[in-house]
Amino acid sequence: MTAQNDPVSPRPLRAVPNDGYTDWEAVYQDNAAWVYRTLFARVGNRADAEDLTAEVFLAALRPLRLTASVGEVRAYLRATARTVLAAHWRETLGREITSIEDIEQPPDSEEAISTAPRRVAQVLDTLPDRYRQILELRFLQGSSIKESAAELGISVANAKVLQHRALRLAAQVNDGGKS
Repeated sequence: MTAQNDPVSPRPLRAVPNDGYTDWEAVYQDNAAWVYRTLFARVGNRADAEDLTAEVFLAALRPLRLTASVGEVRAYLRATARTVLAAHWRETLGREITSIEDIEQPPDSEEAISTAPRRVAQVLDTLPDRYRQILELRFLQGSSIKESAAELGISVANAKVLQHRALRLAAQVNDGGKS
């Protein structure tokens, strides 16, 4: 029987001592998957989720104690993930995020975790062309405001206004779709 014909086996279970982890490798192995899935569910793309997961573990490395219990380590990683995610949104969107809902147990597949790509496409389809273009350039292609303005042939000030109005309208469209 070839590897292609083998059924997909479930992830192997790992025994983690109740009192704590033995080393940093054990902390990472036991927690990296759920941290990644949690962040992916919030940002909706693999590249950002991977970068943010690395940031979470780097931020937690110095203050986190190996003598802490498994529950304490997970709680600290969850709080660190929320802080890293808030910083990411503040940098990306330019506004303060004051509350982030916890995700108790994210699903295993990326397709199941995030409907963000589908929701983004639906919202963008409802926007006027200029609004859609500025949002695509800024947030999907990662262009700076200056680069976006040059691409659209408008001033930087106009691009800022256009982005602000586009985000407001996109938020209204998105909120209207939830009811």
